[in-house]
This record gives sequence, C-alpha cells and structure tokens, in this order.
Amino acid sequence: MDQSQIDALAAQPVSARQLFIDGRWVAPQSGKVMDVTSPIDGRLLTTIADAGAADVDAAVASARRAFDSGVWSRAAPAERKKVLHRIADAIEREALELAVLGVRDNGTEIGMAIKAEPGSAAGTFRYYAEALDKVNGEVAPTAGSVLGMILREPVGVVGAIVPWNFPMMIGAWKIAPALAMGNSVVLKPSEVASLSLLRLVEICHECGLPEGVLNVVTGHGAVAGEALGLHMDVDVLVFTGSGGVGRRLLEYSARSNLKRVYLELGGKSPNIVFADAPDLRQAAKVSAAGIFRNSGQVCVAGSRLLVERSIQEDFTAMLAEEARAMKVGNPLKLDTQAGAISSEMQLARVQGFVEVAHDEGAVLLAGGERILAETGGSYFAPTVFGGVTPEMTLVREEVFGPVLSVMPFDTEEDALRIANGTEYGLAAAVWTGNLSRAHRMVRAIDAGVVHVNTYGGADNTVPLGGHRQSGNGHDKSLHALDKYVNLKTAWIQL
Repeated sequence: MDQSQIDALAAQPVSARQLFIDGRWVAPQSGKVMDVTSPIDGRLLTTIADAGAADVDAAVASARRAFDSGVWSRAAPAERKKVLHRIADAIEREALELAVLGVRDNGTEIGMAIKAEPGSAAGTFRYYAEALDKVNGEVAPTAGSVLGMILREPVGVVGAIVPWNFPMMIGAWKIAPALAMGNSVVLKPSEVASLSLLRLVEICHECGLPEGVLNVVTGHGAVAGEALGLHMDVDVLVFTGSGGVGRRLLEYSARSNLKRVYLELGGKSPNIVFADAPDLRQAAKVSAAGIFRNSGQVCVAGSRLLVERSIQEDFTAMLAEEARAMKVGNPLKLDTQAGAISSEMQLARVQGFVEVAHDEGAVLLAGGERILAETGGSYFAPTVFGGVTPEMTLVREEVFGPVLSVMPFDTEEDALRIANGTEYGLAAAVWTGNLSRAHRMVRAIDAGVVHVNTYGGADNTVPLGGHRQSGNGHDKSLHALDKYVNLKTAWIQL
C-alpha cells in the first residue's frame, strides 16, 4: 500500500447503488434515493437507494424463500465452509479498494481502516468458516431406555442493523456467524455509511452465496430499520448502535412476533491508570489512541480517564501532549492519525457536548474546537478536559467523538466507585504493575471487556458484549454462534 495507489482509487467515481434483493440489484419501489456526502471534503460522492417498508418486505420474503428451500440452510457444512473461505479470500484481494471506498464514505483514517475494515472482515469470515463444522449437537445422559439428543438448528431469517463507524468490521461480525449456521440475512447498513457493505454483499454472491441468502436494504432507520424490526417473518434481530434505537427495537419485537433481539449499545468506558503502571509514557500514548483514533467514534473508546492522584498532573500533561501532537486531517493520507467526524450532524453533536462541558465548569486542557473547516470536511481537534466530576454530562453521556474527561482517584476502591458509576458496561482498562491488583480490578469492574496494560486489540477468539445498558449478547468468538441457532430436544423412547 502506498500513497499513489490510495490517491488513484480515491479519484475514481462511485457508482450509484440500488438495493440488493434476491441476488440482483433492484430500484426501491418508491424510486427515492439518498445523497452520500463525504466527510472528507463535504462533496457529493454518489447516491444510494432509500428503501421503504415494501422493499423490506421483498427482502425478507427473498430471505425466507432461500431459507425454506434449503439451498443454504441444509447445505453440508463443508460446502458452506468453502463459500465463506472464498469470501475471505476475495475481501483480502480487494482490501485496499474496500478500505478507500469506506474511508471516502465515513472518514476513518486509512491506516486504521485497512486493518479494522477489510482486514478484520476477512479474518471474521475465515474464523467462522473454520468454526462452523466444529459445532456439534449433544447426547444427553439419560436412562438406557431413552435416547435424548440436543440439536442445533439455524433460526431462519436474521435482520442485521449495522452502524456507520466500522461498517465492514461490524457487518462481518453479524453476517459471517449467521451464514455459518445456515441462516438467511437481511442487512440494513447505516444511511451514513453503506458503500463498503454494498460491495461486500456483491462479493459474497460472486463467491457462490446462493440468491436470496443475503439481501441488503439501504435507507433511513426510522423507515427501513423500523420495518425490519416490526417484521413478522424476521426471527432474530442483531444491532449495534445507540441505546435509544436499541430500546425501540425491543419495543418492535414486543409489538410483532417476539423475535429475539441482541443489542451492542453505547459505552462510557473507564481507563484507569495507577501510579505503578509499568510505563506511564506508553500508557499515555496508548490511552490517547484509545480515545482519539477514528476521531473517538469507537464504541469501546476509553472516554473516561481515571488517574491516581499522585501522578495526575504529570500523566495528564503527557496525555494532553499526545492529543496536541496527533495529526488530524485527510483520512486518505497515510500519515494522518485521526480522520474526519462521520457527518456534519455528528460534528454538531460533539460541539454541543464541548459547550456543555464548558458551561458545567470543566477545564479545557487541549483541543475543544472544529478545525480544517476550509476543507469543507468535518474535523475536530482531539480534546481533553480536566476538572470534571462524575456528575457532569461529559462523564455520564456517550459523546462518540474525540473528547476525553480526566478525573483523579486516591484508592483502588475510589477508582472502582467512579469506574462503575455509570449506566454503561461495555469496556474498561487498568494500567498497573501489580498482578494481584490487576486480577482484583478485572473481577470488580462491571464491563464486558477489561484490558490490562493495553487498550483495544482483542481478536475473534474472544467475545465482545456489554453489561447493563451497553446491551446483551456477544459478537465475535464461538459464543456469537449462540445467537443464530435454535436448540431442539429429541426425546426418543427406545
């Protein structure tokens, strides 16, 4: 990968995209389209289809026909494995094109995007290709006169609603295990970033996925997303996004067919630095990346920094230095460390949180302003606030932007009280050289993922899921497969 390749790909026009239903591109029945504007420079990239309820009906009907036909649901595991491996190979061959397309759509810096989007997606398809024929049924320990068997069967039609921050990565987390278990899928990408997923679905069918097994409807969440959530023929709904939308999806389940709903929601993750951390400079560097990469638009971002009081001044100064030194700019440049905010709407939201922080008495230590406005793009400086308290809005609510709040603590118990003093429970980190303390903190922090002396980087071998209002269910690992199967008991009198 070099800059000239990226520049050449970024100069190519992007074709308008329709819906993908029953193995072919089709126009939305209303004829409506949505503009796709790049956050890099504010320019129009292309248009995508704006699906309505009738289009969702068509996509779900296609998925149901494919499932009932058995062309995929009853295919031998070895056959499904071959197709998923071909998809992974194709993603790897086209990785740079996919990464550049996604960056033009949502603004993630290319250095992160190439690994986190096509790189991660290929790995996810390959992981579940290898896993799918290792999932067995069970024989129960019954009396000799009875044979009790526990069967795992595909659930049917899966609706998957994916956010805009890492659409390919998170899309693969939903699509690959659902397909591995033999299900059909209707995918609804975010209206803010759909382009890379539309190409991914095309790749899946080029690699032999049967018609109707994977369908895509682009459109507004309030229309297409609602129709998918309310649909009587969707068996399972998986979602990554905001808590407000997650609550509505649960309501839609209750109002329709009681479909199972799995939610990966927001976070307000604590990043806890003790004075005995092995390398404070490294902790500051990694902590800065943990909140400012992808301009803070990461669900597990370490947005609350808790620092032991004896090192607070020095460590905060190091962190603010890292923030000021971070290169923010055109995400298609290889030396950019943080790219664009995904949209003007999201940029305005970030600015609103910064204004509230000022009003509530927080002390600005770095950043705090929109930058590079002359480019037409949506950029915000990495921002650090000190002087915050646990009651402040900045500490309680998810900003989903490059804004960090710093708070001191005095004891381990104090750190835990602050860390767990939130409605969320998605991720956390602890920096310490004390092994016993590390184990105590991992046990006591109420979060689905706890890092020790690092932040981020967990791969497909471990699950990602939240506690409390950060959601339910898990993406990644073998545990994700549980969402996409039904258990059936066979009780046979011999």
